[in-house]
Amino acid sequence: MSTITAENRVATAAPAKRNVIRKLFEWGGFGAGAILVAFGVVAIVMGFSGRSTVSNSLRLEKIVGSPDMTPALIAKEAKDAGLKGVDLPTVAVAGKVIDSGPRARAFASYMRIHTLEATGGYTYAEMGRFAAKPGTPKAQLTPDGATSNRDYALLDPKTKQPVSNGARNVWVTETALTTALNTSYMAQQLGNFGLVVGIALLLSGFGFTILALGGALRSGAWFFGRRSATAPKPIAV
Repeated sequence: MSTITAENRVATAAPAKRNVIRKLFEWGGFGAGAILVAFGVVAIVMGFSGRSTVSNSLRLEKIVGSPDMTPALIAKEAKDAGLKGVDLPTVAVAGKVIDSGPRARAFASYMRIHTLEATGGYTYAEMGRFAAKPGTPKAQLTPDGATSNRDYALLDPKTKQPVSNGARNVWVTETALTTALNTSYMAQQLGNFGLVVGIALLLSGFGFTILALGGALRSGAWFFGRRSATAPKPIAV
């Protein structure tokens, strides 16, 4: 008699437990879907906001590409200037307003060519700090013909201070501007990444919700409930 009672008790408890587990799976699916959708919306909004900030900031600077900012013309200029081994731009921005990350990056690449033309092909690291005075030993000269040794620097007759290398100072300005432009490009790419991630989260959230609504998550609950129901029966005493 006690054996029958125990078996009935287990048989009655098993469906109730399966229902509880099934509900947990369903509500878990709805919760996960809602969270993913919310995160997706936030990521998309942040992505659009980042892109808009980059575009607005660039427009405020009122930068417009110069007439020679086309791949063909800049290549000719570089050749005429004797520049070798430089990366030439492949995107034309001549006459265009620089209001996006890709255009900012292209403009920065043209600026580098212009700077190399102004310095005779020498970069910042290849140039000395000061203009060298006549008769400076070759060992004290940098590749561009300047010097970084104050003892061989040309002195300003008024201030009696070493004369700065003007071409080297051009690189300081160029580096600051191109860094800002390349940062704008990176910021816009991060905004694009946020959009992609947001769309992926939205799709995942909708997928979880559809699975929960369709009952696809119930199979897992049924499996665990079935394992409980098929557990060893109590021994009659």
